[in-house]
Amino acid sequence: MELGKPLKTSDLIRELRQQLDLSQEKFAAKLGVSVRTVNRWENGSTLPSQMALKLIEEMLHKMGKAGKKLVNEYLPKAEQREDF
Repeated sequence: MELGKPLKTSDLIRELRQQLDLSQEKFAAKLGVSVRTVNRWENGSTLPSQMALKLIEEMLHKMGKAGKKLVNEYLPKAEQREDF
């Protein structure tokens, strides 16, 4: 990742998928979306739906410390939920 680059949802999704060692195809299948949708999220051309974000949040929770590290790195404190 480039230094000085703002951290975005697209970066979080890519990092999560890579840490879970999933291809875009397998990640898409876990979320019930198309590969093209995951590709668009990672390119930053679209954002995940609220339903997809909820599933992504659940994946982060299941990762434990690694998931919490991603949340702390990519989401500003104001966006983090209290129960994470």
